[in-house]
Amino acid sequence: MTGTIAARSDSNLTDSFALTEPRFLGIDIGTSGCRSCVIDAAGSIQAEVSTPLPAPGRNGAAVEQDPEIWWAALTANLDRLQSQHPLAGVTAISVDGTSSTLLCCDVTGAPLGPALMYNDARASREAQRIAGIAPPGCAAHGASASLAKLLWLLHTPPCRNARHILHQADWLLGRLCGNFGYSDENNALKLGYDILNRCWPGWLEALDVPAELLPRVVPAGHEIGTLTAVGCKRWGLSPRTRILAGTTDSTASFIATGAAPGEAVTSLGSTLVLKLLADQPLFAPEYGIYSHRLGDRWLVGGASNSGGAVLKAYFTSAEIERFASLMNPQQPTGLDYYPLLAAGERFPVNDPALKPRLQPRPADDVLFYQGILEGIAMIEYRGYRKLAELGSPWPARIITTGGGAANAAWRTIRSRLTGIPVVAAVYQQAAYGTALLARRGST
Repeated sequence: MTGTIAARSDSNLTDSFALTEPRFLGIDIGTSGCRSCVIDAAGSIQAEVSTPLPAPGRNGAAVEQDPEIWWAALTANLDRLQSQHPLAGVTAISVDGTSSTLLCCDVTGAPLGPALMYNDARASREAQRIAGIAPPGCAAHGASASLAKLLWLLHTPPCRNARHILHQADWLLGRLCGNFGYSDENNALKLGYDILNRCWPGWLEALDVPAELLPRVVPAGHEIGTLTAVGCKRWGLSPRTRILAGTTDSTASFIATGAAPGEAVTSLGSTLVLKLLADQPLFAPEYGIYSHRLGDRWLVGGASNSGGAVLKAYFTSAEIERFASLMNPQQPTGLDYYPLLAAGERFPVNDPALKPRLQPRPADDVLFYQGILEGIAMIEYRGYRKLAELGSPWPARIITTGGGAANAAWRTIRSRLTGIPVVAAVYQQAAYGTALLARRGST
């Protein structure tokens, strides 16, 4: 869906849009599905839909997907929303996507091949080139970073005609407004963008990166256009519906929690991710610590290789649920575990040779289960302590998300260990966070 935006001449129709209570639409393109959420001005959810996505194609280190699959899922979502809930009041739309998922397009926004997914790691040689040129604190290091993918794509025949290099969310927003060539500060970070000086750095020239391919970077929530006339007609939306720059899925999930400055969010999924909303950025790649801009503040944090995946390696889902009610969080096990699936850790220590520590194993499975939870809780505590040692504030409160958030006994263990209140998030869906971003960008 490309082209210019056509204005409507029906003044009565325009007036009807103006009289409708404002709504805000957030769209999340995750690894398994597209989710969309409509909220009102108070932040209350008015409608939600989701459409599953097929797994990307995988061939060794190569992981790719046809971008048209994302667009088909997005349009299916909006079609369903339009049939279930009037969208005339939607005044702003934003999209989040997986970090470092990248594709090249022609001048009209048409993809010139499949997208390289966030976990595509084929660009190892390109990553080595970047390692010799990029500053140590840059987030563009690694074969899975957007910058390595860009260098790899530049050597493929289809990209000889490329006009845009875009992330997943960038491209979908371009489809919605017909205005390609924009990215947001969160997605652009792993493409080499200098987040402190808000510019593309000069060292990219040493990598022969064509400056004309790089997107114009704007803050998340910044207006980049209005919805195309085709979109307005299809979904019953106003021609003044604003399309706002998006963000990454993990940042959207943080926004969804409503965390205030000085508060932290711990995501307890397959891995353990810590994020803290601070007034100043912190970059310490030697500890796996980076910062994203979030409004006029900074999202500081890191990700451990420990997490719920370790539990699933030893227990079934039914056992995990049952043991949570049998353990005694007030009685520490005394087991000193560092739960990892395999050797290697990123944060709060960056040690690729760090070995898992899960011995001795008690005969009682409940004690073993609790010991693993205590070990993960200790990593969380050390993570926030490391952030504090390097200058970030000690959290006033921890909001917890992910599959482990529902475990009240685990929250008790973590609160006792850190000395910080630990509460489960009311909202944690990325689509809700992106809807909040759309609301924020409309003020």
